[in-house]
Amino acid sequence: MVYDIVVIGAGIVGLASSLKLLEKNPSLKLLIIEKEDSIAKHQTGNNSGVIHSGIYYKPGSLKAQNCVRGYKMLLEFCEKNNVEHKICGKVIVAVFPEEIPYMEKLLERGKENGLTGLRRLSREEVKEIEPHVECSAGILVPQTGIIDYKEVAKKYLEIIQNYGGQIQFNQTITGIKIKADYCEVSTENGSFESKFVVTCSGLYSDRIAKMTHPDLPIRIIPFRGEYYKIKKEKRHFVKSLIYPVPDPSFPFLGVHFTRMIDGEVEAGPNAVLAFKREGYSKTSFSVRDTIETFLWKGFHQVVKKNWKTGLGEYYRSLNKRAFVKELQKMIPEIHSDDLEKGGAGVRAQACSKDGGLLDDFYIVEDKRIFHVCNAPSPAATSSLSIGDYISEKVLARL
Repeated sequence: MVYDIVVIGAGIVGLASSLKLLEKNPSLKLLIIEKEDSIAKHQTGNNSGVIHSGIYYKPGSLKAQNCVRGYKMLLEFCEKNNVEHKICGKVIVAVFPEEIPYMEKLLERGKENGLTGLRRLSREEVKEIEPHVECSAGILVPQTGIIDYKEVAKKYLEIIQNYGGQIQFNQTITGIKIKADYCEVSTENGSFESKFVVTCSGLYSDRIAKMTHPDLPIRIIPFRGEYYKIKKEKRHFVKSLIYPVPDPSFPFLGVHFTRMIDGEVEAGPNAVLAFKREGYSKTSFSVRDTIETFLWKGFHQVVKKNWKTGLGEYYRSLNKRAFVKELQKMIPEIHSDDLEKGGAGVRAQACSKDGGLLDDFYIVEDKRIFHVCNAPSPAATSSLSIGDYISEKVLARL
């Protein structure tokens, strides 16, 4: 089969890229290839469904630009297509006085990224918004919202198919060859030719990219995030979303509380090294995935720099009491009996050779191929903006 564009991966970034390509050129013959039997099976379908504002990200970075722009595009899309969502706002709290200086930096960063309505809160003002929270100070972020990204992904696909775009499931990629006039994409079930290929492969993005760029300088290190759910009778502890001031040396936002679009309240996640790229349980294990992680030089540097934090995350993963103790820093009233086991997700964290945990989008471009190698949170919020960026680049090449 011959196509204008083949998109590998039916997560939210692959779907948004396909949608934007067809919006700009409806005559394109476009195919999405997905190894699973349905869309949004992994990172897209296993997150808290937060619509991020952009307050955390370095001004001028791709992450900041795409989040702020993508936020507006996502809300417009949801309004137009009747996708349920809610802008509920959130508070970021400095539990201890020594966290206030970094909280102030977050506030300034948000303003630099163009966010309006941000407000510094005293302890008493935080309690007016979230009565059960104890802290030293906080920030109100009114833009933050909640949504079900699986529903967003379904709507993306519906519109793609209305444009004539196609999708094939159960197609595991085995190779990509760049020829003079086209690309050949091979799967376990056949092969496809296209003028251009876009790969949005999430947890396998590095392996797919290495098919055409064997010297790729990053590897994906999988981190599992585990959640608890607050029992129905104690959900009143959380009005909307409550986040701590994050550790600036670690690329995760810390254990937080999220009231989800269905009314449930999640607490978490921790962030532990996963021994399988799609390993959603503590016992999930892949020999290949584990060996690749431990042999990567950059991972050795990550361990040296973050071993104390990592051990703390593992301890909370294995010890519910320790997890609850972390939650009690923000909501002292919460107890172990108030929590029941929730879900888990695995984050594809790109790691460089020198041990840097990439905090921004990382994209590899070539004459006929475009690899999205790192699209960390807030990729779901940013998906339409990322898709718009990719579609402009691809169509310029075509």
